[in-house]
Amino acid sequence: MMSNTLKPQLSDAVKAAMRAKDAPRLATLRFLLAAIQQKEVDERRDLNDGEVTAIIEKQVKQRRESIAAFEQAGRVETAEHEKAELVVLQEFLPQAATHEEVEAAIAAAIEDVSGQGITGGPAMGKVMALVKAALAGRADMSAVSAQVKARLM
Repeated sequence: MMSNTLKPQLSDAVKAAMRAKDAPRLATLRFLLAAIQQKEVDERRDLNDGEVTAIIEKQVKQRRESIAAFEQAGRVETAEHEKAELVVLQEFLPQAATHEEVEAAIAAAIEDVSGQGITGGPAMGKVMALVKAALAGRADMSAVSAQVKARLM
């Protein structure tokens, strides 16, 4: 059973940001809440913490991509703005997994998948699915994917 503690935390954070007159933080949190509410309206139901975490992860990934693009384009100020938003979003993700935890999750998933006799390319998707479940919201999946690929190929 997934708990539902993230949405009240986000609502409290919005209220605190309003009281503190922290406009950038408030904008980021409101954008996130809007994305959550949009999905709830689309699916006509309340989201649990796992689903909220998935939305936060998606927004974190978008920020990381934007930061890289803005830095390449020399748009330092815009990149800094995105970094500030990234920090706000990451507060609501579970504590990041340690390097050891990531390695252990990858090793366990590879062992599981190769135990089923699946290797090479087809194993990649299956291993990633297991690792993603094991590390939900706790690791940068594009980096993890590169590690998995390096170990499988």
